[in-house]
Amino acid sequence: MIIRGIISSFTLTLLLWFLDSKIVHAQPDPFYQGKQIRIIVGASAGGFYDRWARLLARFIPKYLPGNPSMIVQTMPGAGSLVATNYVYSLSKPDGLTLLMPNSNTYLEQLSGHKEVRFDLRKFSVIGSQEKNFMLLYMRADAPYKTIGDIINAKEPPKCGTAGVSSAGYVLDRVLELAFGAKINTVMGYPGGNEIDLAVEKGEIQCRGNTINPHYGREPFDSWHKKGFDRHLVQTAKKRDVLVPEAPTIYELMDQYKTSETNRRVAHVLLGGAEFGRFMLVTPGTPADRVKMLREAYVQSIKDPELLAEAKKSRMDVDPSTGEELQALLNEILNQPPDVIERVKKILTE
Repeated sequence: MIIRGIISSFTLTLLLWFLDSKIVHAQPDPFYQGKQIRIIVGASAGGFYDRWARLLARFIPKYLPGNPSMIVQTMPGAGSLVATNYVYSLSKPDGLTLLMPNSNTYLEQLSGHKEVRFDLRKFSVIGSQEKNFMLLYMRADAPYKTIGDIINAKEPPKCGTAGVSSAGYVLDRVLELAFGAKINTVMGYPGGNEIDLAVEKGEIQCRGNTINPHYGREPFDSWHKKGFDRHLVQTAKKRDVLVPEAPTIYELMDQYKTSETNRRVAHVLLGGAEFGRFMLVTPGTPADRVKMLREAYVQSIKDPELLAEAKKSRMDVDPSTGEELQALLNEILNQPPDVIERVKKILTE
């Protein structure tokens, strides 16, 4: 009986080991093991989109099963239209291609322009590390010290922009909508660096720029020391501590008694600020891979080393989850027809 019990116990142990071994070997290797992920950035090299993509590319793989490699490819043009069309149309739905477009790319879709060949609602949002509120900067030697000066000017200032979805174009249109402040928008620049250079050369006088990079790199550090530019308005609901001298657009809408309808349209046009420099993955990517990417993004944005590097580089961190931004994207794109028509008209004028 004792011998039989020992044999039975040994047999049971052997059986359990065999089953456990089969289960372990039956588990597939992590999808991302040995793979390479691309981040396509819809802006020129050296700007904050590119800098954030390269920083995240170092940390996200740490938190993905399989620890894949990650590279960054810049694809500037038409305010991220080129990059977004590329990822939407030509990239496989396998979770190996990520996109960091301009935060206002959704406006390209609302505009109805024939060049738009994507539907942002079909992408999955992975997350964003910041908010992207804007300001209008102006050369200090230009004769426009306030929004009132632009409203009353015989000749409108010339502001540079990359395309319809860029911060500058959106802000120019909102200023016209809310206050009747005419701006001569010069389009077609590859990216922000080229626009800032054009301002320095005197080709143009102003640009609508996002606040964080305006206080996080050259040429702006030198500009501020020399008093080269001034700040006329900002789009945050409260004055940013970095720009205490510039009134918010909401303060000005109260001052100029902007109509309720125009306020609502302005809200849609300015909604991209909440997206920040958000990251998307190709439409059709399997749900389990979207989940892995979102979780890895959340973990990377909490990584103490990443936070230390971001702080050192003066890159603010104010994150939003992919789920939060997915809901916001759907809300903004699913507006009533009359609002969509107003927005479309503004974006195609």
